[in-house]
This record gives sequence, structure tokens and C-alpha cells, in this order.
Amino acid sequence: MTVLQKKTDNPIAHLAPEDIEEIGRRLDAIRQEIVDSRGAEDAAYIRRVIDVQRKLELGSRAVLLASIFPPAWFVGTAGLAVAKILENMEIGHNVMHGQWDWMRDPKIHSTTWEWDNVSPSDQWKHSHNELHHTYTNVIGRDNDLGYGIMRVDEDQRWHPLYLAQPVWNLLNACFFEYGIAAYDLELGRNLPSKKRRSSPEFKARGRQVLRKIRGQVTKDYLVHPALSGPSFLHTLAATATANLVRNLWTHSVIMCGHFPEGVETFERRSIEGETRGEWYLRQMLGSANISGGKALHIMTGNLSYQIEHHLFPDLPSNRYQEIAPKVREIFDDYGLRYTSGSLPKQVASAWGKIIRLSLPNGFADDATRKVRRALGRPGTQPVRPDALSATGRVAERAA
Repeated sequence: MTVLQKKTDNPIAHLAPEDIEEIGRRLDAIRQEIVDSRGAEDAAYIRRVIDVQRKLELGSRAVLLASIFPPAWFVGTAGLAVAKILENMEIGHNVMHGQWDWMRDPKIHSTTWEWDNVSPSDQWKHSHNELHHTYTNVIGRDNDLGYGIMRVDEDQRWHPLYLAQPVWNLLNACFFEYGIAAYDLELGRNLPSKKRRSSPEFKARGRQVLRKIRGQVTKDYLVHPALSGPSFLHTLAATATANLVRNLWTHSVIMCGHFPEGVETFERRSIEGETRGEWYLRQMLGSANISGGKALHIMTGNLSYQIEHHLFPDLPSNRYQEIAPKVREIFDDYGLRYTSGSLPKQVASAWGKIIRLSLPNGFADDATRKVRRALGRPGTQPVRPDALSATGRVAERAA
């Protein structure tokens, strides 16, 4: 029998196992409703987005041929940045999740899509779809938690190197596509081990990444600027700027969905024997949304509905807005907090957490108490729930 860990501020302590499984049944019903209603309107949506993105990129690159003139530089750079964001977020990320596989269109299919990014799609799909979405916010299993270079939970052991994590995070944001490529290669795990870094599999994956990087760099920083003739350096700077804007935006959106205050983390043993309802509940507690208008949702790849995305990662992104009120109703019915906020608020919260946790727990206690009081949560010491344990007993977490 599954039981919940008893903690004074455990957000699910009031739920019985039957409640959790009922939550799972209700969410399954929401998912099935969308699956049954997918059709021509959804297909038209993604085809329209792809068409707009490609025309915007082509038009922006054409304008940048005259980037020696400042107005052309600004217009072309802005258009190219938006095009790159659309391709990475609303198109690439979601296509590779298999959200559009039901269309049976080989041009818009998770098995054939290669995105405008230095990380090869098949490596990204393994690290993101298979690992991150399976082990969402499980410390030691989900590498998205701090990307292996940051401390994002009080229960993670502090090390002096974490004092520099705000700097690492800023650098990671600026060069995010390269950070994701390194993350997909699991460099932190493989490089220290001579056996792992010498394995044929790792070497083959490394060569694949280098080929992808070479192709992206050649396209963005050689071929396109060369076509600009006298505008070579201006187009080069424009492309670098567009990539920087895309990287900063993507990093911020992902930070908002995973790192703000109020997002819970879990221990490894908490998911042993996890049921469908328990997995759903972990996604609900381990994600946060960004509030905003339609343009913001499209530019985030609808990851502004991160909670809904983590619950239903393979459903069409354009349906998350429709699903959100039904999901929030379940939160309300079972006394769970639906973590959401504006983009500035969530970015500030995530960065505040990164800075706070760069310090040892003892130094951060006062800040933690202030944050928790502001959130209206009791207790003076931050505690992350183990959430769920299928051992048939209450799981006691190590101090």
C-alpha cells in the first residue's frame, strides 16, 4: 500500500492514496479527451506556425544582406531572433516530443525532425524525453535539476564551488545551446571516468555533436555572412546577437518552469513503485507556469503551461491553454497549490533561488524564512517532500 511521507509542511500530507489515484483517473480522462479530438484544426496550427517561422527567417536573412545599414541590421536581427525562438520552442521542442506524430506527416515527425541547435535531436530526445520527463525533479536522477553544475535544493550537499553558481548560470544562459549539447553528452559524468570517455559509444556521440556544431557554425557564421558581401561583419554580429537572444530567452523560460520558489523536488527512493497517479502528482508539484497573453505562450513554445506540459508532454502544445482550467480545478479540489506567476516574477524567483542556494543552508536560513512567509507557508526550515513511497511504510528522509 502506498503511503505519504508525513512532514509538517508536506503539501500532500492531507491526501489519501485513493485521492492520488482519483487525481490520476481525472487527468487520464482529460488526456483522452484531447487525444480523441485532435484533428484538422490542430494540424493547420502547426503547419501555419512552421510556415510563418520559415518565411520570417528567410525574410530576416534577406534583410541582413544589407546589414551594413543600421535599420536593416536592427530589423533583420530582431526578425532572425524571433524566428530562431519559434523554431526552437514552439516547433522543434514540441515536434521532437512527438506531439504531432499522430498526423503521420514525415516532415513534422519526431523521428525525422532536426532542429536549429547544436545538440543533435536524437541525443536531446534521450536526455529530455526519456530521462527528464520520467524522473522529473528527482535529485540524482533528473539532470535538468541544475544541469549538474548548480545546487537547486537545500538537501543537496553544499560545496564551495557552488558560490560561483550565479556566474555559471549566467554563462550557461548566454551559451545555452552549447550547454544543452554538453548536458546531452553527460560530460560531467563521462569525462572524469577514463573508461566512459574512452568508450566507443561516447566517442561516437561526441563526433556527432561536433558535426552538428560544425554545421551550425558554418551556416550561421560563414555562409550567410559571406553572402552579405560588404556586410559580412555586420551580418556576423547580427547572427551572433540573434543566437544570444534565443539562448537567453530559452534559458529563462526553462528556469521559470523548473526552478522558482514553490516547485518541489523529490528523493530517489520516493519514486520506487510509483503508480500512474503518483507520477502525475509529482509533475503537478514539480513544475510552474508563466502567466501572460497569446504571444507569450507561442514564444515560449507553450511551456508557459509547464505544468500541463509535464502532465501531457505528447499532446499538441496549442491545446494546453484549453486544458489548463481543468487541471487547475483538480489542484483546487484537492488543496494543492498551482504555482504560476508573470514572467518577471518567475525569472526573479528562479534567480533568487539560484543565488540563495549558492550559499550554505546556515547562511540562507533567514532568506528562506522570508520567502516562505511571503508564500504563506508554515515552518522555518525548507523541507522538500519525498512525495510518494511504495514501500508500505512512511519514508523518513535523511537529515
